[in-house]
Order: sequence, then C-alpha cells, then structure tokens
Amino acid sequence: MKMGFELSLSQTQKLIMTPELRQAIQILQFNNVELMEYLNNQLEANPFLEVVDKKRESNSKDDNEKIEIYSDGDSSKDEIDWKEVVEKYDDISYKNYENSNDYDNRQSFESYISKKISLKEHLMLQLGMSVKTEKERKIGEFLIESLDNKGYLASTIHDISMQISENHVDVEKALHLIQGFDPVGVGARNLSECLMIQLKEKGIQDRNAYLIVDKYLDDIATNKMQKISKELHIPVQRVQSICDIIKMLEPKPARGFIVDSDNIRYIVPDVTIEKVDNEYIIIVNDSNFPVLSISSYYKQLSNDINDKEANKFLSDKLNSSMWLIRSIEQRRITLYKVVESILKFQRDFFDYGDGALKPLVLKDVAEDISVHESTVSRATNGKYVQTPRGLYELKYFFTSSVSDDNGGEGVSSTSVKAQIKELIDEENPQKPLSDQKIADVLENKGINISRRTVAKYRDEMLIPSSSMRRRF
Repeated sequence: MKMGFELSLSQTQKLIMTPELRQAIQILQFNNVELMEYLNNQLEANPFLEVVDKKRESNSKDDNEKIEIYSDGDSSKDEIDWKEVVEKYDDISYKNYENSNDYDNRQSFESYISKKISLKEHLMLQLGMSVKTEKERKIGEFLIESLDNKGYLASTIHDISMQISENHVDVEKALHLIQGFDPVGVGARNLSECLMIQLKEKGIQDRNAYLIVDKYLDDIATNKMQKISKELHIPVQRVQSICDIIKMLEPKPARGFIVDSDNIRYIVPDVTIEKVDNEYIIIVNDSNFPVLSISSYYKQLSNDINDKEANKFLSDKLNSSMWLIRSIEQRRITLYKVVESILKFQRDFFDYGDGALKPLVLKDVAEDISVHESTVSRATNGKYVQTPRGLYELKYFFTSSVSDDNGGEGVSSTSVKAQIKELIDEENPQKPLSDQKIADVLENKGINISRRTVAKYRDEMLIPSSSMRRRF
C-alpha cells in the first residue's frame, strides 16, 4: 500500500445554498398571510424597496388619457358652459340625509355589523336586572368570573364562600339564580347538572330521563341501551327516545359566545379556481400584495456615493431587492403551474366530487411541470385553494392508491372513504353494516380492502362502529 503526501486535482459538483436561494425557497413555502408579513418586514429593512401606489398609477393613466382626449379637436369644443354647471350644482347647502330618499343607500357598512359579546358580558347584563342588593351583585359577579370556557363553575361552593367571606347558603342561592340565566345550563358544576337544568327548562317530567342523565351518561356514549333498559325496567325503545332527547341538549352552554382565550385564524385562499362555461379558470390571489419596485433615489445614490463601505451596503441591498421581486414572481408562476397540473389530473373531482378523486403523488405533478418533488411539496404545503366545491388544502388532492381487480391504476383512498360513507348513510339503522360487510361490498365493486383498513378509514371520518350506530 502506497503511503505519502501528494497533490491531486479532482472535479466535483456541489449545490451551495446561497442566501438568495434560501430566500427563494422560503418565499415559495409562505402562504399569503406569511408572505404579506414577510414583505412588510422587508419594506422596513431594505431602503431600495418601495410600494407602487396602484390608485395613483391608474389615475395618472386616466389623466393622461383625458389630456389626450381634450387636446384633440377644435378648441371651441373645450370651452365650458358655466351656466349649465351652475344650474346643475346650484344647491351647495348642507343636506340632512335622514330627510332624503337616498338615506338608506348612504348608510355605511359598519351600521349593519353586529358586535359579538362574551359570555361573561351577557351574564353580567342579566345579573344587573335580576339582583336587588349589593351583596347579591357581589356574589353573582364572583360566580360569573369563576366560570370556565364551557360555561361551567370551576370552583366549589365552599371555596367560593371562603374566598369572598360569604355564607355558602347565599352563594348557593346566587348560583341557582345564575343557572336560570340564558344560555340554559350555564353555571352548572358538571355535565349531569348542566343537562338536568336543560331538561327542566324543556318541561320534561319523566323521572327516568333524570336517572339516565345522572347515572348512565357513559352507557349512552357506548350505546348500551339494553343495559339501561334492564336496570330501569323500561322498554329499550323508551330508553332510545330519552337518549335522543338528551343528545339534542347542549353540553357546552358557552358555545356561540366569544372567549378571551379564543385564537381564531381565518384561512385566506392562495389560489382560486372558478368555473366559466364548463372551463376552469385559475387565479392566483396576489392582488392584496404590495407592488414592489426599486427606488430610483437610492439607485442613483448608489452610483454617486464614493464611500466604499456605504457603496457595498447599498449594492447588497439593491441585489437583495431585485432578487426578492424576482422570487415573488417565480413563486406566483410555480404556484400557478402546480395548481394547473392538479386540475389536469383531478378534473373528474371538480366535475363529480370526492368519489371521482384519483390517486396522485408529488412525483406525478413534478414530472408534469418539470420541477423537483421538493418544489411541489413546498408549493403545496400549508396553502389552500377556493374551488366551486369548497375550500381545500392543496395537499388534499394528493392521495394514496388502493388496488382494484380491473388492472387499472386503482382508486384513491379519499374515493374509498366517500364510498364507505355512502354505504353507511344508506344502511338499515336497525342492522348497521359491520366493517367486514363493508369490505365485502367494496370487494364486489372491484376494490380490494381489508376489514382493518375499513375500520381505519371509518375512524378517520369520525364514524362510530356498527354497535354504536345501531338503533332499536
């Protein structure tokens, strides 16, 4: 074996992640909300970037057109008939819109927006109209402040009476007062008490209904109607009718009211697909983005300045701004091509629905638009598309394949789920289909799927098992 020191030359290829390339990849991953925030940060950090005023630009074009129009023709046509103008606008006094016919048309949009109030505000308003003494108001306010996000009382009567130094009898009395407020069931200490309050409000007199709520809620959840029927000595059909009433009650009285801890995030679709004359039009939703341009002032400044460090700083910022504008345009083109390819592969879905969704993987779209799979993954991750059939995440259209007996490319898992849901919707409630029976029905349709896979798909769709779906 030869050992020693020597010099040798070799040629290799390496992909170097430059800052510009990292920025382009990052911009491609952003959805509309994230990209908007990123652009605002870049506008603050980069002096070369400036926003083009779309309205001013359009107005300047219109003004130029007007100048051209009025400059053509005979000059006598440009003369203004001031008498006609004065007669048209003779009344320049203040008008009260309430006395005019156009009052309804002049109302602002904010006049019709309702303000949602929180549960505590709603209860405080009712408390102010119900109590008579300052002591009752003090206890009631403390009880309302002790409610959790579901509308339940989080503390015990003993703890509350100790904290506010009041008699527990008075606290209990104030709690019963609050439990009579709207929404019904608020102020309950547990689920059973909440449902009982609602049963009383509905005027239910059946003693068995209160017994079932008190002792058999777990059995209702597991659909053990026969056990309840045997222990209460009533027909199973009667138990089922009582359970139907109980399932119609509201287990969370605070639902529908805003909560301080709510962190609601709205989805802004990145792409919109519209159907026009049996053709689908793809629209990339970038109209809300600011139109960026290079500042001519700083561009001229970079040419005139003689300081080496300042010149380097301005040069780097100029290159960064140009690359940013180019990356945003590249993101728009890539996103359009990806959605266009998805539309081509999944055209049957847009025409017929979930049952027509075909198997599709990232590689298929990548090969169709001649990019790498990672580019497709970044372009679809966390982005949504608004379609005539609803709002979908782009990842929704990529589904795995389930083999069939016809020798074809198979069907997608989403299509199989749609067929399982259709079978369950059409089943006899008294004899619901088991997972094995569903697998047999799908096999007769040419779809090879095991019972375990049917159970997995059913759980993903939040559909209970056959024993839970059975009705007596």
